[in-house]
Amino acid sequence: MAVSGSPDAVPGEEYDYEALPAAYGLGHNMLAGAFAGIAEHTVMYPVDLMKTRMQIINPTSGGLYTGISNAVSTIYRLEGLRTLWRGVSSVIVGAGPAHAVYFGTYETVKEFAGGNAADGKHHPFAAAASGAAATIASDALMNPFDVIKQRMQVHGSVHRSIAQCASQVFRNEGLAAFYVSYPTTLCMTVPFTATQFMAYESLSKVMNPRKEYDPITHCVAGGLAGAFAAGITTPLDVIKTLLQTRGLSQQAEIRNVRGLFHAAKIIKDQFGWGGFMRGWRPRIISTMPSTAICWSSYEMAKAYFRRTLREEEASARARGL
Repeated sequence: MAVSGSPDAVPGEEYDYEALPAAYGLGHNMLAGAFAGIAEHTVMYPVDLMKTRMQIINPTSGGLYTGISNAVSTIYRLEGLRTLWRGVSSVIVGAGPAHAVYFGTYETVKEFAGGNAADGKHHPFAAAASGAAATIASDALMNPFDVIKQRMQVHGSVHRSIAQCASQVFRNEGLAAFYVSYPTTLCMTVPFTATQFMAYESLSKVMNPRKEYDPITHCVAGGLAGAFAAGITTPLDVIKTLLQTRGLSQQAEIRNVRGLFHAAKIIKDQFGWGGFMRGWRPRIISTMPSTAICWSSYEMAKAYFRRTLREEEASARARGL
């Protein structure tokens, strides 16, 4: 049976996108999430690299990246455009499992919290709670890969592979270096994800009240929800970047930064309040399409699995199995 809104939809035939086939389970949501995560992070990786370059505090490169166009031209002139993809392998390796856990947790908690209730009502707080739980679980897996990614993104990085970077960080700074930013990451990602999921569910409810598979709705709602959430959490993202790249700094105070509040004090002392919004433009520019890609990919994968399983069930019934 075709999905409503897809090219092969049969006129007059309804497809209940939210109704689950008997064989559909958590594993399918996790596979859809892994697909969505890899698609999202690989496509938007160059913009994420520019955001990191603009946020990092480094006397040798801090003044080089004052805007997006300036960052692109500087990277092209000094390092070549291939640099825009340096460290992408860490995202590919980490994003698949992390997003599988992310969306698996989201769907599980959402069901438990009553977000999928048959009453047809909007449940924004269930969406927010499921989003918060999802990011706590997935960030535990993704944080080390995020540290490696940002170490490979910075100007003048000597790291050329995930293994080499991870080995050097562990040897020089210990295991704690991979998780020093985890509390700050959660301080950012929990409100970010809770806000994003609440906004996505709310926008989807308004734009697509019948809850059909609609690629345009998923794309637009995902992009707007991500942009809104990214803008209000940029200050915490700046702090996270400082913590994750502390070992590369030439400043002793940054190398010995003790945590969230100490990092915030350093940023305030060196750049004033405006320092907390460093990189906000590329952050929003990258987050808006990345969340659009993520939600579109996730919903597309879910629709594919559901359609395939329904066709298999219909075929089995036709054979009398």
